[in-house]
Amino acid sequence: MSTRIYTKGGDKGTTSLIGGTRVHKSHLRIEAYGTTDELNAHIGECKDLIEDEATRKLLLEVQDRLFTIGSSLACDPIKEPRIRIPDLLESDVTNLEKEIDRIQEQLEPLRSFVLPGGHPTVSKIHIARCVCRRAERCCVRLELESLEVEGLILVYLNRLSDYLFVLSRFISFKLGVPEIHWTPRTT
Repeated sequence: MSTRIYTKGGDKGTTSLIGGTRVHKSHLRIEAYGTTDELNAHIGECKDLIEDEATRKLLLEVQDRLFTIGSSLACDPIKEPRIRIPDLLESDVTNLEKEIDRIQEQLEPLRSFVLPGGHPTVSKIHIARCVCRRAERCCVRLELESLEVEGLILVYLNRLSDYLFVLSRFISFKLGVPEIHWTPRTT
């Protein structure tokens, strides 16, 4: 018989962090890694919708990094030094920056705000970008509440949202779909 997926440990609204500390499921730390997990699911769908193999490969790497971030966020910071979890590296941020620069070279300069849409894949990337910003805000709230977030997590999520914005423009370009420029109503 296989191990059951349910433990019933969370039936009263609490869960365990890595390290065993019990917290309410509404705890900021749970919100942060839950939002990161949601982002990972959206990135997976984006990867499934995009045909460009180099982009798919990078998005798979991003998913791996998001699991790393989730592991860090799910860890009790007091017990973390004794627990071995994967590390996020400066090179992870640098890789995103290199890809942003590479694909941005192929795009027209941005002259106005761009509205999400034009193609389902482009819209999906924008959704992932918005969830990424929410994950970033959750981590900032953790920091503000002195609940410890590794600084590189904030940098990575910030850069990832930049990458997703540029990726949405790049995929529009690759698909031959015109970007939807925002023209503010001034009447």
